[in-house]
Amino acid sequence: MTLPMEKPPRVSIGLPVYNGQQFLSHTLDCLLAQTYGDLELIVCDNCSTDRTQEIGRAYAGKDPRVRYHRNAVNIGVDRNFNLAFSMSRGDYFKWATDDEICAPELIERCVQVLDARPEVVLCYPKTRLVDDSGAFLNDYEDMLDIQAESPNKRLALLFWNLRMCNAAFGLMRSSAIKKTLPYGSFSNSDLPFLAELILRGAFVEVPERLFSRRISSMSVQKYPSVHDRMVLFEPSKAGKLFFPSWKLFAYHVWAIHRVRMNWFERLKCYARMEILLKKRGQDLIEDLKFAFRYVWRSRFNRGHRTAFNGGAKP
Repeated sequence: MTLPMEKPPRVSIGLPVYNGQQFLSHTLDCLLAQTYGDLELIVCDNCSTDRTQEIGRAYAGKDPRVRYHRNAVNIGVDRNFNLAFSMSRGDYFKWATDDEICAPELIERCVQVLDARPEVVLCYPKTRLVDDSGAFLNDYEDMLDIQAESPNKRLALLFWNLRMCNAAFGLMRSSAIKKTLPYGSFSNSDLPFLAELILRGAFVEVPERLFSRRISSMSVQKYPSVHDRMVLFEPSKAGKLFFPSWKLFAYHVWAIHRVRMNWFERLKCYARMEILLKKRGQDLIEDLKFAFRYVWRSRFNRGHRTAFNGGAKP
């Protein structure tokens, strides 16, 4: 006799984590206390060296909704994010961080919107910023409630308003994510991901503040430069010649190319890239400066080694 296959949950939550023992238990408790119960929670451990594995396995052992996966090696932040989604089964998907705080109603409120409005690809709640202890800092306005009919207008609003990518931790249609280019292995790759997603449909903001983001633990404060942050996204290329800002720009162009639309609308979308250039054009110059310094240091080091070896080739 063939046993019936388990019905997949409607909502999947992917939690990619590396050395997240400080807040992981509290975050898992928040996610498992959601008023919407038809969900699965995938903990994707990027080969942590702290107690993350112990915590993840303990929760998987006591709650059947939790699945724990551990990578054999550190594959970088974005590949781990993509892996968490690839393991999901739900119609709707949310990425979670190991230090976020979600109100119990977050998933339920977002599901209500996605169920009622098929044109919406992402629904997110308003954001509250807190410190590491969870104490209130201030309310943050994401300004990404973007429901314009034409893709180019939605893209323009995203370019003008996007600062912190809190909306990337809202609830999305899995079908839309599958059509969208995955996160790239470079800093800020969530920007072109959201750009392609907004070309595929509307973003809706839930008016309640149901999502709290810890500020002092943000990696951007530990790694202020996009080149510094390569150690997180592509560990093997940390400190090497790389052009993350040019790659970011190219991913946006590719996102516009990938989405089906008429040629006139596509041209309008390409024209909207002017907004991105105004806001991030300096980053492209910084990439070139980094490349110049890298080549200069390489030539100097080669010359130094040659001199040290008495003029012989190293």
